[in-house]
Amino acid sequence: MSISVKICGVKTEEAVNAAVKSGVGFLGFNFCAASPRFVTPEQAAQLAPLVPPSIQKVALFVDPKDGELEDTLNVFNADMIQLHGMESPSRVAEIKRLYGKPIMKAIALSQAEDLEETVAYENIVNWFLFDALAPKGSKLPGGNAVSFNWNIMKDYASPLPWMLAGGINASNIKQAVEQSGAKVIDVSSGVEITRGQKDPALITQLLELAKKI
Repeated sequence: MSISVKICGVKTEEAVNAAVKSGVGFLGFNFCAASPRFVTPEQAAQLAPLVPPSIQKVALFVDPKDGELEDTLNVFNADMIQLHGMESPSRVAEIKRLYGKPIMKAIALSQAEDLEETVAYENIVNWFLFDALAPKGSKLPGGNAVSFNWNIMKDYASPLPWMLAGGINASNIKQAVEQSGAKVIDVSSGVEITRGQKDPALITQLLELAKKI
């Protein structure tokens, strides 16, 4: 079974080209200013023509204000909005109404009971992304190279498609898929040589591995 992969936090032509060439399913552009993977709307717009229509361009935000969303989405034509903060169901619904794009909501997990948080969003969002809780003291909700117990996903019957994120790389992607049952994997730090700097060779390696799972 070949799984689909989202490479999140791309910033360079080299990273985008490597991902596209190796069959990535989704590319994430990070508009959280505190992140080492941050890109401006203008930078993302320059990279967008490198991405064919078959690959989903995902705009990642963390608790965005209306102005931030408007300024970004007026310049960068995203296919999907990823909300990776503490956005309430009502706020998520408002963003979906205002911008008319599919929404992916990130949910932080540490135990099976945390999956109950999805219920309030099920009739609003189009995708879920399950990530590990951020380490104590971290200023970022994701991209921390931290994983959670993937086995807690085994009995999760989601009414929506979902992605698995958190500390996934070439050495553990097969284990992550087998333990969680995920059909889509999100990778950020797992294809970086330094924090925020994607390595085209690591992107290629991971995507080729994903085709063999």
